[in-house]
Amino acid sequence: MTSVLSTPPAIPAGTLADGPQPVLSTTGGLLLRPWEATDAPVFLAAYRDPEIQHWHTRQPVSEDQVGEWFDQYRQDWAHEKGAHWAVTRSGGEVLGRIAMRGIDLDDGVAGCAYWVLPAARGAGVASRALRAVSIWALGEAGFHRLELDHSIRNKASCRVAAKSGFLLEGTKRSAAVHSDGRHDMHLHARIRDDEQLT
Repeated sequence: MTSVLSTPPAIPAGTLADGPQPVLSTTGGLLLRPWEATDAPVFLAAYRDPEIQHWHTRQPVSEDQVGEWFDQYRQDWAHEKGAHWAVTRSGGEVLGRIAMRGIDLDDGVAGCAYWVLPAARGAGVASRALRAVSIWALGEAGFHRLELDHSIRNKASCRVAAKSGFLLEGTKRSAAVHSDGRHDMHLHARIRDDEQLT
């Protein structure tokens, strides 16, 4: 039996999947686009980086598995469960990844996650990508709230969140397992009513 909401959904079902996943642009020539099959080698190589391995415990082991992940990313969009972008320089060179996961259309809430390749770190790539996703999600797409969490030991991710207008809301104790054990996690969020991003 299907339950009935007492309030209308924040985003009606079908709103996202009715069109293709958007390509988003931001300052400095960055272009966020869906992952392509030819990105598999660089995606797999990213998970050989010790920093990415440390903060992301789910890791692909082969290009074939990366292809399966990319297929799942397309299914996530089709079923309005997630959106996954390659962060690129003008659509070509891949610099990183950003995603919206756990999409809840009824409440208009989603979580954000990101990583940046070693050669692109320190140049504001993650914060520019996160701002681009936020502007689209909290604007045109109709979301009300975006969340992200990171280990309290991941200072770089905390700086990205703060720089992108995601306020620190609290600490989730012992909430995630990393390669060196359980970590407390900072929870950040940005809502539509926050000061507009540019």
